[in-house]
Amino acid sequence: MNSWRNVWTITKRELAAYFTSPLAYVFIVIFLLLCGFFTFFVGGFFERQEASLVRPFFDWHPWFYLFLVPAVGMRLWAEERRVGTIELLLTMPITAWQAIVGKFLASWLFLALALALTFPVVITVNYLGRPDNGVILTAYVGSWLMAGAYLAISCITSALTRSQVVSFIISLVVCLFLILAGFPPVINVIEQVSPKLVDLVTFFSVMTHFEGFQKGVLDSRDILFFLSVIGFSLFTTSVILRTHRAG
Repeated sequence: MNSWRNVWTITKRELAAYFTSPLAYVFIVIFLLLCGFFTFFVGGFFERQEASLVRPFFDWHPWFYLFLVPAVGMRLWAEERRVGTIELLLTMPITAWQAIVGKFLASWLFLALALALTFPVVITVNYLGRPDNGVILTAYVGSWLMAGAYLAISCITSALTRSQVVSFIISLVVCLFLILAGFPPVINVIEQVSPKLVDLVTFFSVMTHFEGFQKGVLDSRDILFFLSVIGFSLFTTSVILRTHRAG
């Protein structure tokens, strides 16, 4: 019970810290503007003449998160290392794992808030037509899980360096690989080089696993993929921090 109390204490502290700086507000405004612009203007929402958010709205989320999530996650541990408070944090009566989970949950809840604020898009599509809201809800769940996977990767890169910029760039490159692994042009190239590698490469793609959520399917394999990425990344972060504390 005490361990979860410690996690929740850290979560509340970190979540409050986001809103004491302009970062949270800038992130939310940029995210909402991008969602609105790409949905209604670039995604061809009105031209499609169908009450659906699958293509015009959710198709862009992997690309939005590619830049925005690392921007949120880059400060998680890099800032602690830069100002020297990581040593203080790790000597407090909490475990490294509690600190990691608490910081991650705070950022993930912040991303959930940003995602929830896109509700006007859902209201709009319901006003203009009769969409399948079950599919929309499932796609939102998949989008949040995908954001969590990106964020967990950013935890690793943030723990590796004192520089937030370096953390941002490394996590962006890793997340880009997870997108391109399921990008049709890349798959076509792999098929020409070695067809046997297609299934292996696409397995690591967020695009492949997010597609099921966009169709309204809650496949346990897709859920397990995102949770596995989160779990493995947080475990790796704990190993890095333990090494740092030992050093």
